[in-house]
Amino acid sequence: MPQRKQAQRNVPNRPAENTSDEKELVRFSLRYFLAMLVLLIVIFPFIEMMPHGILILSLLMTLVLLSALPSIGGRRSTLVWGIALATPAVAGKWANYFRPDLVPPEIFLVAAILFCGFVVMHLLSFILRTPRVSLDILCAAIANYLMLGLLWSFAYQLVAQILPDSFFFNLGSASRHVPTGFEAFYFSFATLMTVGYGDIIPASNFSRMLAITESIAGVFYVTILVARLVAIYSSEGVKSR
Repeated sequence: MPQRKQAQRNVPNRPAENTSDEKELVRFSLRYFLAMLVLLIVIFPFIEMMPHGILILSLLMTLVLLSALPSIGGRRSTLVWGIALATPAVAGKWANYFRPDLVPPEIFLVAAILFCGFVVMHLLSFILRTPRVSLDILCAAIANYLMLGLLWSFAYQLVAQILPDSFFFNLGSASRHVPTGFEAFYFSFATLMTVGYGDIIPASNFSRMLAITESIAGVFYVTILVARLVAIYSSEGVKSR
């Protein structure tokens, strides 16, 4: 009997070790995911000028999408749904690269929008449910903000593919109305931060609707995030007294 009691006391220690390993994996995944997003932002404008820029961009975009999977949590159901949404996005990207005559870019864009929305919702839930402020929470908050810009950049490209007159350019060629990948990326983040330089103008109702919703999402995200982090920090200060 004493041996059985001692064995039962030792059993709960194993899940604690697994939980600690999962937390370390999530921490590394969040920081790696944020690093990949920052790398995409920094080198995106230079990639399009390279001889094999489309290939490099496809590789980098694949790494960004795949690096988001471990960062959305350790639940098996969440990971399964993430893989199910990421697979058509990655497959559509490479299928369009090798056979653009058979696979249109709209397939990748729709799948990427769904996957990015899935990641944004799970990271936002992770941030709002956290009991304390840490470096991992800050990494998740920054990565989620950057994912908002990436999500809407895919949406702008999709609208431009379906409705070619959805954007108007004040600089450069006046006859071109379809933004490139980086131009949509640039316009998305300018709209997210409510900068609005005026060099790219949404000309259709769909593109204007997307610009409005992105501006609202960016403002409310920062407001909710700051309010949540301040509330957590204040509660920690009260407990420490």
